[in-house]
Amino acid sequence: MEESTIWWLAAGAVVATELLTGTFYLLMVAVGLVAAALAAHLGLPMTLQIIAAAIVGGGAVVAWYLVKKRRPGDPSARADRSVNLDVGETIMIESWNADGTTSVKYRGATWTAIHRPGVTPSTGMHRVAELVGNRLLVDPV
Repeated sequence: MEESTIWWLAAGAVVATELLTGTFYLLMVAVGLVAAALAAHLGLPMTLQIIAAAIVGGGAVVAWYLVKKRRPGDPSARADRSVNLDVGETIMIESWNADGTTSVKYRGATWTAIHRPGVTPSTGMHRVAELVGNRLLVDPV
């Protein structure tokens, strides 16, 4: 069996594994294996084929890691309006307790609301920023 065939089979096996696990990084490794297969087609020795696989595959993994690291993360489910319909709603706060909580009537029930750490509590209209357990985290409007 030719060296290029072995590289192509390895790349196919890695792609199949990626489809089963959902790990995008395995696709980057498969790209490195494809580079090794192309090096084998060019008639390069096994050492250069391995080096091509390592440089291209490793470089692709590092590049994808850096791209993914720069992207802002998905918002927390606690603060996502499509998950919690309460996020973005406004409530009226009339007073705060000494422990930084307050009780508010919202949707026909009494809820405990809290403010963000470092924010001075104030009365008036507030917007629900996220749900923390069964408490509403609010920001002044």
